[in-house]
Amino acid sequence: MYGTIRWASSTPRFRRTIWVGDSSSTSSSSSCALEEVKNGNLEAAIDQLLNAEKQMRFAGDVAGTKKAVTDILQLCFEAKDWKSLNEQIVNLSKKRGQLKQVVTAMVQQAMQYIDETPDLETRIELIKTLNSVSAGKIYVEIERARLIKKLAKIKEEQGLIAEAADLMQEVAVETFGAMAKTEKIAFILEQVRLCLDRQDYVRAQILSRKISPRVFDIDSSKEKKKPKEGDNVVEEPPADIPSLLQLKRIYYELMI
Repeated sequence: MYGTIRWASSTPRFRRTIWVGDSSSTSSSSSCALEEVKNGNLEAAIDQLLNAEKQMRFAGDVAGTKKAVTDILQLCFEAKDWKSLNEQIVNLSKKRGQLKQVVTAMVQQAMQYIDETPDLETRIELIKTLNSVSAGKIYVEIERARLIKKLAKIKEEQGLIAEAADLMQEVAVETFGAMAKTEKIAFILEQVRLCLDRQDYVRAQILSRKISPRVFDIDSSKEKKKPKEGDNVVEEPPADIPSLLQLKRIYYELMI
């Protein structure tokens, strides 16, 4: 839908045409894209969705832009075209005026594909792509920390303890207001453990001081307290994060 604005002036009139967003066009583009995929033309399908994404982004339509972006990633994933997936993640993140909510949704969705990658090389490439996209963006700092942790685990399994330790030390989770307490503690304990494994005892001691033993004292009144207006909304920790009691045991085992 287009609208015309006329500027009142004694000088010759100027016209400015503006785009008014319509999220229904995204759904229409998605349907057309699916038809292209059925015909074996992934590139044409992506181009259609990219046009819809551009229109929604310029209109400031967060929901419409999210839909177009996530549909693009899903098409690449379903086609098992990992190269295109990485390219589109980088491409979409660099679009002029790209919305923060869209980048967050894109990173979160692509992270779900990591465990579905066909081999280790593809997995590492996807993690590195997402890591580069999220670097320096405070609104996806938690996602980046989780990506770093995944990559460090791979390095450790490859016997590259020093590289794994260096990766983990890139992130200072103690400054993340929206990260759950248990996830912060678990991350720091991993940093300490890797430093001990590489026999870097000085660094391990410095990192261990970021955790006060008092943090393991559960205050049920604070845990259940509703956040006030303006407070950071704390995210739920992933399912694989140990409980506070388990983290306490790990902490004292490392300190021995």
